[in-house]
Amino acid sequence: MSNNRVEQLESTVAELESTVEGLTDELIEAKERIRVLEAELDAETPTRVPDRRNESEEEERAEADPDEVAEAAEAATDVDGESTGDEAEDSVGDDIIVA
Repeated sequence: MSNNRVEQLESTVAELESTVEGLTDELIEAKERIRVLEAELDAETPTRVPDRRNESEEEERAEADPDEVAEAAEAATDVDGESTGDEAEDSVGDDIIVA
């Protein structure tokens, strides 16, 4: 029986050695693919910071001209002077427009 047990152990060791070799090869290939992908990523995008807009453009967009707000409010009412529902109104009915 001891001869059979030795053969089983030798077979198990051979299988384990084969598994370790296969996993080692896969690990080496994966590391190489990662290295290639990182190199491509570094070459394509030197920075991840988006281009900044001109500050004056942002200021122009941030505030509406009071005349434009009044014109928009007038356009939002129909002929009878009732609201068409296009502007934001609170439940009390005040004509407050939030920009």
